[in-house]
Parts: sequence; structure tokens; C-alpha cells
Amino acid sequence: MNKIKRREILTRLRDANPHPTTELNFSSPFELLIAVILSAQATDVGVNKATDKLFPVANTPEAMHKLGLDGLKDYIKTIGLFNSKAKNVLETCRILMTEYNSVVPENREALEALPGVGRKTANVVLNTAFGWPTIAVDTHIYRVSNRTKFAMGKTVEKVEEKLLKVVPAEFKVDVHHWLILHGRYTCIARKPRCGSCIIEDLCEFKDKVD
Repeated sequence: MNKIKRREILTRLRDANPHPTTELNFSSPFELLIAVILSAQATDVGVNKATDKLFPVANTPEAMHKLGLDGLKDYIKTIGLFNSKAKNVLETCRILMTEYNSVVPENREALEALPGVGRKTANVVLNTAFGWPTIAVDTHIYRVSNRTKFAMGKTVEKVEEKLLKVVPAEFKVDVHHWLILHGRYTCIARKPRCGSCIIEDLCEFKDKVD
């Protein structure tokens, strides 16, 4: 995969979706942070069903912390791993209140120190809430990057490192969303929809299907 191919791939993805964003519902950095914590090993659709009821009741660290463990669990019990996620969310709310004046910090180290927040979650928040040119590599991005040979790596960290190196600056803020959506709806895991793929002729996957 060379620079010309990569630029054309990104140009096509941008032309098809000029203003991409996450499919998680949120209206503030705090809501996004909580939604992303809840989304681990869960679908965005499932998270949205829960947060569409949770956020109107509690959309600040104070209000969410006030729900308590049982109260919060009632809202998120349909999401996988809800017991541990509820504990992480409440502790995150406590830390935000006591250490950050209830404001989500625009700082990688501070975000990654919050319970339930790893590098991927921090990248999503920094990118989507604050516009940083970060790339959060999930299973979709890992698959698309390796399958197309756009940015190959044996670990998510290696793929992130490669993407940050090869993606031109003008595409960096949005590439995270384009690749996720492409992996979610077109370059799916079991049988990629190559016949309806807008980058099929540029993709270097050897086992393309109709």
C-alpha cells in the first residue's frame, strides 16, 4: 500500500461521509466519556438505549454519582458487564468532582487514570469531544487496516502507531470514524461486502468476495 493509494482511499471515504462522528449519543464531553466506558464489549445501539434514559436524569458527575450503585445499575443493566461498569462510572464521577471541578480533563494521562478508561477510550474522548487528531483502534479499525493492508500491525498499538504515521494531517481527525464505520457496515468480519465497497479497487485484500 503506497501513499497515493492511501490518499485516494481517504478521499473517497471523506467524499462519501464529509462530517463523520461516533454513533454513540452524547451532548457533552461527560456524556461521551460515560458512553464510551459503557461501550466496552457492547454495541453502540445497546449503549444508546440505556443512555437515552440515563442522561436526561443524570448528565453531570454530581447527578450520576447521586444515583448510587443500585440506581445506576437500573439504567445500565441491559449492557454487558454492567456491574463492573457501574462501579467504574461512579468512581470516575467522584474523581471528576473532587479533582477536576466536574470537568472532563482534556489530557491523555488524566483520562487514562480514570477507572474503566484505557488508551482507546481516551483517544475517542480526545478526538470526538476535543477534536484531537488521535486514532482509537478498535476491532473494526484493526481488521480494516490489516485486511486492506492500509496500516498493518500485529497489535492494536502497532496499528495505531502505523496509522498516525501514514495518514496525512488533513484526514487525521476523521479517519477514526471512517474506518470504524467501514468495518461496521462494509468490511465486516465474516464476509466483507466487497461488491458494494467504494474502495474495492484500491484494497489489497487477496480473498475478495462478490
